[in-house]
Amino acid sequence: MTAYRKISIAAVALAAALPAHAQDLTEVEIVVFGPPSLGAFLPPIIEAQGFDEAHGLDITFAERTPDAYAAQFNSGEFQVGGSAALLTVGLAEARGVEAEYLFNLFDYWGAVVTTRDDVQSLADLEGQELAAATGTTNYQMFRWLAAQQGVDMAGVNAINTAPPGLVGYAMADRAAAVQLWEPAFTSLSAQNPDIRALDLNIRGAWDAFAGSENIPYLGVAAHRSWAAENPEAVEALYNAYADAAAWVTENPEEAATIIARGGTDDVVQNYTTLIQQNERLGMNVQWAADMADEIRSVYEVGVELDYLPGMPTDATIHGVGD
Repeated sequence: MTAYRKISIAAVALAAALPAHAQDLTEVEIVVFGPPSLGAFLPPIIEAQGFDEAHGLDITFAERTPDAYAAQFNSGEFQVGGSAALLTVGLAEARGVEAEYLFNLFDYWGAVVTTRDDVQSLADLEGQELAAATGTTNYQMFRWLAAQQGVDMAGVNAINTAPPGLVGYAMADRAAAVQLWEPAFTSLSAQNPDIRALDLNIRGAWDAFAGSENIPYLGVAAHRSWAAENPEAVEALYNAYADAAAWVTENPEEAATIIARGGTDDVVQNYTTLIQQNERLGMNVQWAADMADEIRSVYEVGVELDYLPGMPTDATIHGVGD
């Protein structure tokens, strides 16, 4: 018997021994932001632990910058997006993109940080400079929180910069304050212990407005046609992400090492702390349909801020607008 024949027989025997899902996986391409970002938090865990294959999927994560992400998802080049900010899903509908929020991954959390003695509250920012990524939905939600404290952001000089540049602004003290979120906040705090966060009263303001602790912020979205044609893949995607989130919670140190992608011991420790506390990370995997009321409340905020031209339809909420 030839060596080729022996190898062929061995390959057939191995294939027969594998479970069915390992032989016939559904391929799914998901576009996400590159790290550091919330959208890049769970993908390396899914890949390392094989949570996609465990649910019959073969997921390929494609990392893009925010601008490229938006362009390639909205155009349909990618049918599934794993860095889907809820407000951008609502905005996409207004621009003719038929997409829906499948499930939530992270609730909203943001911060305004400073080292300046003359900045003790948001009101102290009026007439001063605030570095922020003003095009992001995180900043839009911050604008709403500022308004709840009676602060008119029109009186603040917002300096727009890309998210990766926010930590640099804070480290160089180039503005009176900087608006950012995780994982940048934890990284910055570790580098500069003098940084302090102003009180945004996130939970209190949101509970008073929406009557809930859930603030759906970032999750997984898909084009409606793809979701309708692939209901089993949608279910499997949710299960893969939910398993990854549970594993991260149960194994914070090991998860931090994977997420840090070869980062220093300090970076790994920062991620470990972030996972263990979770208040700022806000990891909260839930089906969109189970958060429908809260999603509508976030949309109301977007309309109030003139970020959304009108209330998005329930067709943007998977499992509700079907």
